[in-house]
Amino acid sequence: MSGSSFGKLFKITTWGESHGRGLGVVIEGCPAGLPIKESEIQLELNRRRTGQSKVTTTRKEGDKIQIMSGVFNGKTTGTPISLLVENEDADSSKYELIKDLYRPGHADYTYDMKYGFRDYRGGGRSSARETVGRVAAGAIAKKLLAREKINIIGFTRQIGRHSAQTIDYKEIENNIVRCPDAKIADKMVNAIMRARKKGDSLGGIVEVIAQGVPAGLGEPVFDRLDADLAKAVMSIPAVKGVEIGVGFQSATMTGSECNDVFVMKNKKVTTATNNAGGILGGISNGMDIIVKLVVKPTSSINKVQDTVTQKGKKAEIRVEGRHDPCVAPRAVPIAEAMVAVTLIDHLYRTKFSRL
Repeated sequence: MSGSSFGKLFKITTWGESHGRGLGVVIEGCPAGLPIKESEIQLELNRRRTGQSKVTTTRKEGDKIQIMSGVFNGKTTGTPISLLVENEDADSSKYELIKDLYRPGHADYTYDMKYGFRDYRGGGRSSARETVGRVAAGAIAKKLLAREKINIIGFTRQIGRHSAQTIDYKEIENNIVRCPDAKIADKMVNAIMRARKKGDSLGGIVEVIAQGVPAGLGEPVFDRLDADLAKAVMSIPAVKGVEIGVGFQSATMTGSECNDVFVMKNKKVTTATNNAGGILGGISNGMDIIVKLVVKPTSSINKVQDTVTQKGKKAEIRVEGRHDPCVAPRAVPIAEAMVAVTLIDHLYRTKFSRL
């Protein structure tokens, strides 16, 4: 099994490599009759693409989407949807110089151990460029969710030591780090630029909120909604940790502080707080679903580091080329996409769980 597919009723399979001819995704389970245009998918890809600001990689990829199948006369046909993005600005020359060295923080060594062979150009399949297909599929998932009045909002909660203090959704796309706090956004940008100047990188925290999710989504026991959401976002390159609701903060709370007490509001059962992040027992409870994910500092840095060759000989490496000094801002649309794909899959599964 390749591990390149995700979902059951709404299933996506991504394909392609960072320095290959192109990348894309095949989507199965999208119902017929959904109006969809390439321009709608392009809007999401533009948020993820390279070279969009001074805090991203300078690689220039337009990420122009092409719908290859599954859509006719502007509507989905119910058959597999295939989406393609061609690589336009891949430069493998820098990788030729270090192809026999294991890059610290990367999957070079582990891919060699698993396959005995790897594509060293930008990491091949392990590259974050693979996420082009996820974001493209997420655009369709978001449109399906919107028909159910479910909205997905993502933003950068923290970069380095700088964390958003206020949350203004309207501010998110007004700054290049996608932070909902304008004052903190400026500090984040400055911190990233300082790290880049030193040849280094920074990590961060991305938060995704799903509004309007009905109660009842999720499956016992191993397909819990929170478990699938965790898998979805943990599968994103560079993600090293996940929280649902208050997450690790709950370790410092008492049960009376952490429990979300039930109340009636507008003749509906709801909770007074949302420490659980919208999920109880692996099933959505009708509150906003809140997912936070930690992205590590970009592994490709322009500093000399110790390493070894494929034959185990000691060596030094400096990873040159075009890399993000912080991946958090571009991870926002990727995280949104994976949350959206997970939710639409579970929504369809729930519809078949009762008469």
